[in-house]
Amino acid sequence: MTKKAMRRSMKAIVGLGNPGERYAHTRHNVGFWVVDAMGVDVQWRAFEFCTWGEVADDLVLVKPLTYMNNSGLAAAQIARCFGVAVGDMLVVVDDVHLAVGRLRFRRAGSRGGHNGLWSIERELGSSDFPRMRVGIGQPAEADGLIDYVLGEFTPEERDVIADAVDRAADGAFCWATQGIELAMNRYNAR
Repeated sequence: MTKKAMRRSMKAIVGLGNPGERYAHTRHNVGFWVVDAMGVDVQWRAFEFCTWGEVADDLVLVKPLTYMNNSGLAAAQIARCFGVAVGDMLVVVDDVHLAVGRLRFRRAGSRGGHNGLWSIERELGSSDFPRMRVGIGQPAEADGLIDYVLGEFTPEERDVIADAVDRAADGAFCWATQGIELAMNRYNAR
């Protein structure tokens, strides 16, 4: 990292997921899919806890390599290395409380039972980071949550989630360039 990088005001978009082929197509990796959709031409680089790529002079995309429950290690590393303020880090995360494909931006908020968000709150010492939740729907049985989030979308859900990932990528760019208010107004209503 250069001194120039430290002087500019950086933003980061952190897509949550689990690394490795075993998890690549699971519901829990929707955050990775959004960041991948945004960074098609990005040159990805590795840090200890994440891979990252710059899409603009002031915007970095991040995929933790720590598995979901330790995502905060990657978020904290990016915050330190790039000087990203808590309020300038958008976290993209799957949400079982939203219908498949529904998007919800929030300025800040609770972790809603999500271990990835809990880890980020713990490592950053704050819950005051913006987040975009991408709906993955709920399992039929409450005790099947782990298998559900680590499972793949059904054939009927795949087109819906593909469209949602594209909208989420557009929404994340909107957040980065035009702010949270416009992103909430434009993408939460759908």
